[in-house]
Amino acid sequence: MSPPYPTGVIHGRFQVLHNDHLRYLLAGKAICDHLVVGITNPDPTHTRKEEADPKRSSALANPLTYFERLLLVRRTLEEAGVGPAEFSVVPLPINLPELYRYYTPADAVFFLSIYDDWGRKKLEYFRSLGLETHVLWEVRPEEKGISAAEVRSRMAAGEPWEHLVPPGVAALVKAWDLPTRLRNLQGQG
Repeated sequence: MSPPYPTGVIHGRFQVLHNDHLRYLLAGKAICDHLVVGITNPDPTHTRKEEADPKRSSALANPLTYFERLLLVRRTLEEAGVGPAEFSVVPLPINLPELYRYYTPADAVFFLSIYDDWGRKKLEYFRSLGLETHVLWEVRPEEKGISAAEVRSRMAAGEPWEHLVPPGVAALVKAWDLPTRLRNLQGQG
């Protein structure tokens, strides 16, 4: 049986892509033929402070480049058995809704999960543009599970973190020496 949607758009910062991100990506892929993965906060010029989540725009919360995150998403989905023709990765300046049409197909269904006011704000952005939405799940913040902030914190502190991310992510993050990058960013703050 074919998935209910031809094209779905899912999004995230993926700073660092972790196992719960993988679960989220696969939940979206399960209900569409082609998944467009929008990487939010693609660069500093397309990142705005958000009252609903003020920490998300800081340098420490965004240590990876757009291209590095594209590589993480691509490797993770392919390792999970999603063929390269079944997904695309694009920038998505999430807090600049007037730009969505330049990056994503307007006829797609926009998937999201909601944990807090920020999730509700994104749903509001999508609906204000008349985009079709599908909430994959809505849970309280304390039920969220893994957070990328926790993964980054563990890396910077030299604590075990590899078990929180897919194998390909761990390999790339180690090759890029992200723990040192995070420690350097902490020293600048």
